[in-house]
Amino acid sequence: MNTHREIFTLTNSIILITILCYFLQANIQYGDILFGLNIYFFTDELYYQVVSTIFAHGGIEHLAMNMIVLWQMGNLIEGYIGKVRFFLIYMIGGILTSVGTLAYMYFTEDFVNVVGASGAISVIMGYYAMKVPTERKGILVWILLISFAPLMFGMSIAWYSHLIGFVVGFVLGFIL
Repeated sequence: MNTHREIFTLTNSIILITILCYFLQANIQYGDILFGLNIYFFTDELYYQVVSTIFAHGGIEHLAMNMIVLWQMGNLIEGYIGKVRFFLIYMIGGILTSVGTLAYMYFTEDFVNVVGASGAISVIMGYYAMKVPTERKGILVWILLISFAPLMFGMSIAWYSHLIGFVVGFVLGFIL
């Protein structure tokens, strides 16, 4: 069992980079818009947003919640599959989730600003659910809770990014 005693994990490095990117985003004029995933991907050709949105967040609370879940799930999965496969799943899955989110926004014409690592985190949760069948039900319940419970409290959340990420991770579980 992974007890998270290792300090220099890839997951912890991703967390540090995400925190640094958040503070950069927060200190740049229009940082939320520039680093988020939004209509400017299409209108101003801000193609880097498919990556930058993974590291941008909507506030310190949003950042803290995502980084706690990433620390727990990321270190678990990284210990199970190794650094290289974990990096590939997190980054490729995160980018594919961004592309899926763009498709959702394009076809529904719901061009909001999407920020956060939760889509990429959902990828690793989907991967874990595919690889560890005994945990599927619990992980699926968790994904549904984090996707829809905030909506009941009037919070703005990109629930579709969570679901897309989960499916992407599940599919990546077959491939990697």
